[in-house]
Amino acid sequence: MAALIALVQISSQRSGNESPLTTAVMSVASFVETAASTTINGTRSAGASVLSLPQLVSQNKSLTERNAKLQEENVQLHELAAQYAAEARVRPVVDTNPGGVEARVVGFPPENESRTVTIDKGSAAGIKPNDGVLAAGGVVGEVRSVTPFASKVVLVTDYTSRIPVITRAGRYWGIARGNLASVRVEYIPQDAKLKIGDVVVTGEGRSFHSGIPLGTIDRIERGDSTLYQIAIVKPSAPIGSLDRVVVLTKH
Repeated sequence: MAALIALVQISSQRSGNESPLTTAVMSVASFVETAASTTINGTRSAGASVLSLPQLVSQNKSLTERNAKLQEENVQLHELAAQYAAEARVRPVVDTNPGGVEARVVGFPPENESRTVTIDKGSAAGIKPNDGVLAAGGVVGEVRSVTPFASKVVLVTDYTSRIPVITRAGRYWGIARGNLASVRVEYIPQDAKLKIGDVVVTGEGRSFHSGIPLGTIDRIERGDSTLYQIAIVKPSAPIGSLDRVVVLTKH
């Protein structure tokens, strides 16, 4: 075997080529070196990871706390933006009614047993029963009861609400009565030429001066009597999403 190996090596050297034996030995050596290097690097990486684990835990906790703080700030910014938008919507109503008292809706009746809301201003601000209440768009309702720092407002959609109104086109009179989601304007003469989309405004009364928008005619019905017809009116104020209102106080 030794003589055979020697002959192979000599023959390879004379021909100028690497012998098969040399190639095999170099391949095995290269594989061993690569495996050793990989093992050493993996061990070093694992060691570094173990050493940096407490730092990673601390960083993760810090990022979690920062994310929670940013979420809280985001909620606060959304609330401030909503408040600003509500104040901006009611600002024209305040400007056109200088004696009015701006208030915020702070409560609704449980289970909607009545169409009323509670506002955060009362007799201390000069509010009295039967004062009219407006929002962006038009009529909201009337003040029903008052305490020093809060008032209950009956909405135009409540069954007990009664407001004298008039159609802007044709000047036909009627009485607006609440009908839960809408308003029924009753006692309109049968010969009144009503049209869908006609604007209904307040008449002169105990709570409102004439000409304040209440809503638009959405449907027309014939009443039980042959003398009158009924207009179903969609309120122009956002009755279902009230935030800021203006109370028309009487001085």
